[in-house]
Amino acid sequence: MKLHELRPAEGAKKSRKRVGRGISAGQGKTAGRGTKGQNARAGGGVRPYFEGGQLPIVRRLPHKRGFKNRFKTYYAPVNLERLLDFEENTVITPDVLAEAGIIRSAKAAVVILGDGDLDRALVVKAHRFSMTAREKITKAGGTVEELAL
Repeated sequence: MKLHELRPAEGAKKSRKRVGRGISAGQGKTAGRGTKGQNARAGGGVRPYFEGGQLPIVRRLPHKRGFKNRFKTYYAPVNLERLLDFEENTVITPDVLAEAGIIRSAKAAVVILGDGDLDRALVVKAHRFSMTAREKITKAGGTVEELAL
Protein backbone atom coordinates (compact mmCIF):
# COMPACT_ATOMS: atom_id res chain seq x y z
CA MET A 1 0.00 0.00 0.00
CA LYS A 2 1.23 3.44 -0.91
CA LEU A 3 0.40 6.83 0.56
CA HIS A 4 -1.74 7.86 -2.42
CA GLU A 5 -3.82 4.66 -2.06
CA LEU A 6 -5.05 5.46 1.47
CA ARG A 7 -8.84 5.86 1.67
CA PRO A 8 -11.24 6.21 4.60
CA ALA A 9 -13.34 3.15 5.44
CA GLU A 10 -16.55 2.63 3.47
CA GLY A 11 -19.36 4.71 5.01
CA ALA A 12 -17.01 6.70 7.27
CA LYS A 13 -17.40 9.93 5.30
CA LYS A 14 -20.88 11.34 4.68
CA SER A 15 -21.50 14.16 2.26
CA ARG A 16 -23.05 17.24 3.85
CA LYS A 17 -26.78 17.92 3.52
CA ARG A 18 -27.36 20.63 0.89
CA VAL A 19 -30.60 22.26 2.03
CA GLY A 20 -32.81 24.68 0.11
CA ARG A 21 -31.97 23.30 -3.34
CA GLY A 22 -35.46 22.62 -4.68
CA ILE A 23 -38.46 20.55 -3.61
CA SER A 24 -37.28 17.32 -5.24
CA ALA A 25 -34.06 17.34 -3.19
CA GLY A 26 -36.08 16.56 -0.03
CA GLN A 27 -34.86 19.60 1.92
CA GLY A 28 -36.21 22.35 -0.33
CA LYS A 29 -38.48 25.34 0.40
CA THR A 30 -38.24 25.70 4.21
CA ALA A 31 -34.96 23.74 4.30
CA GLY A 32 -35.93 21.60 7.29
CA ARG A 33 -36.65 24.59 9.55
CA GLY A 34 -40.44 24.28 9.60
CA THR A 35 -42.82 27.13 8.79
CA LYS A 36 -42.19 30.55 10.34
CA GLY A 37 -41.28 31.22 13.95
CA GLN A 38 -38.11 32.21 15.74
CA ASN A 39 -36.21 29.09 14.69
CA ALA A 40 -37.04 29.60 11.00
CA ARG A 41 -35.30 32.98 10.90
CA ALA A 42 -31.65 33.64 10.16
CA GLY A 43 -29.75 33.80 13.44
CA GLY A 44 -32.87 32.53 15.19
CA GLY A 45 -33.17 30.18 18.11
CA VAL A 46 -33.11 30.67 21.87
CA ARG A 47 -30.12 30.58 24.19
CA PRO A 48 -29.67 27.31 26.10
CA TYR A 49 -31.05 28.50 29.50
CA PHE A 50 -34.12 30.26 28.09
CA GLU A 51 -37.50 28.50 28.33
CA GLY A 52 -39.84 31.05 26.78
CA GLY A 53 -40.03 33.24 29.86
CA GLN A 54 -41.10 30.55 32.34
CA LEU A 55 -38.76 29.93 35.27
CA PRO A 56 -36.03 27.65 33.90
CA ILE A 57 -35.75 24.12 35.31
CA VAL A 58 -32.27 24.92 36.61
CA ARG A 59 -33.83 27.53 38.92
CA ARG A 60 -36.91 25.47 39.79
CA LEU A 61 -34.90 22.56 41.21
CA PRO A 62 -33.31 22.80 44.67
CA HIS A 63 -29.59 23.40 44.58
CA LYS A 64 -27.42 20.58 45.91
CA ARG A 65 -24.44 22.04 47.70
CA GLY A 66 -21.06 20.59 48.56
CA PHE A 67 -19.50 17.33 47.47
CA LYS A 68 -18.78 13.85 48.78
CA ASN A 69 -15.12 13.03 49.29
CA ARG A 70 -14.37 9.75 47.46
CA PHE A 71 -11.23 9.14 49.49
CA LYS A 72 -12.61 9.63 53.02
CA THR A 73 -12.36 6.66 55.39
CA TYR A 74 -15.58 5.94 57.25
CA TYR A 75 -15.14 4.18 60.59
CA ALA A 76 -17.64 1.99 62.43
CA PRO A 77 -17.57 3.37 66.00
CA VAL A 78 -17.46 0.97 68.97
CA ASN A 79 -17.50 2.23 72.56
CA LEU A 80 -15.65 0.43 75.37
CA GLU A 81 -18.91 -0.40 77.17
CA ARG A 82 -19.85 -2.64 74.20
CA LEU A 83 -16.69 -4.71 74.83
CA LEU A 84 -17.96 -5.79 78.27
CA ASP A 85 -19.90 -8.58 76.49
CA PHE A 86 -16.62 -10.46 75.96
CA GLU A 87 -14.75 -12.72 78.39
CA GLU A 88 -11.33 -11.81 79.81
CA ASN A 89 -8.30 -12.23 77.48
CA THR A 90 -10.52 -12.46 74.39
CA VAL A 91 -8.92 -11.32 71.14
CA ILE A 92 -11.34 -8.76 69.70
CA THR A 93 -11.07 -8.17 65.94
CA PRO A 94 -13.49 -6.65 63.41
CA ASP A 95 -14.58 -10.22 62.54
CA VAL A 96 -15.48 -10.94 66.18
CA LEU A 97 -17.35 -7.62 66.48
CA ALA A 98 -19.36 -8.33 63.31
CA GLU A 99 -20.21 -11.85 64.51
CA ALA A 100 -21.45 -10.41 67.83
CA GLY A 101 -23.63 -7.89 65.93
CA ILE A 102 -21.80 -4.84 67.30
CA ILE A 103 -20.80 -3.67 63.81
CA ARG A 104 -22.54 -4.41 60.52
CA SER A 105 -19.65 -5.69 58.42
CA ALA A 106 -16.28 -7.26 59.20
CA LYS A 107 -14.87 -5.33 56.22
CA ALA A 108 -15.61 -1.95 57.88
CA ALA A 109 -12.78 0.09 59.40
CA VAL A 110 -13.30 0.09 63.18
CA VAL A 111 -12.57 2.87 65.66
CA ILE A 112 -12.64 2.14 69.40
CA LEU A 113 -13.94 5.07 71.45
CA GLY A 114 -13.48 5.60 75.19
CA ASP A 115 -17.09 5.84 76.38
CA GLY A 116 -17.61 3.49 79.37
CA ASP A 117 -15.26 1.67 81.76
CA LEU A 118 -13.38 -1.56 81.18
CA ASP A 119 -12.82 -3.97 84.09
CA ARG A 120 -11.10 -6.85 82.29
CA ALA A 121 -8.00 -7.42 80.20
CA LEU A 122 -8.80 -7.69 76.48
CA VAL A 123 -6.65 -7.91 73.35
CA VAL A 124 -8.26 -5.34 71.05
CA LYS A 125 -7.34 -5.14 67.36
CA ALA A 126 -8.90 -2.22 65.46
CA HIS A 127 -8.01 0.31 62.77
CA ARG A 128 -8.03 3.30 65.13
CA PHE A 129 -8.28 4.09 68.85
CA SER A 130 -9.15 7.28 70.70
CA MET A 131 -6.61 8.33 73.33
CA THR A 132 -9.00 7.64 76.22
CA ALA A 133 -9.89 4.19 74.85
CA ARG A 134 -6.20 3.32 74.50
CA GLU A 135 -5.51 4.44 78.10
CA LYS A 136 -8.49 2.55 79.57
CA ILE A 137 -7.66 -0.71 77.76
CA THR A 138 -4.02 -0.66 78.89
CA LYS A 139 -4.99 0.36 82.45
CA ALA A 140 -7.33 -2.68 82.62
CA GLY A 141 -4.35 -4.88 81.68
CA GLY A 142 -5.26 -5.38 78.03
CA THR A 143 -3.32 -4.71 74.88
CA VAL A 144 -4.02 -2.48 71.89
CA GLU A 145 -3.07 -3.37 68.31
CA GLU A 146 -3.69 -1.02 65.41
CA LEU A 147 -4.63 -2.69 62.11
CA ALA A 148 -3.66 -1.30 58.70
CA LEU A 149 -6.47 0.06 56.54
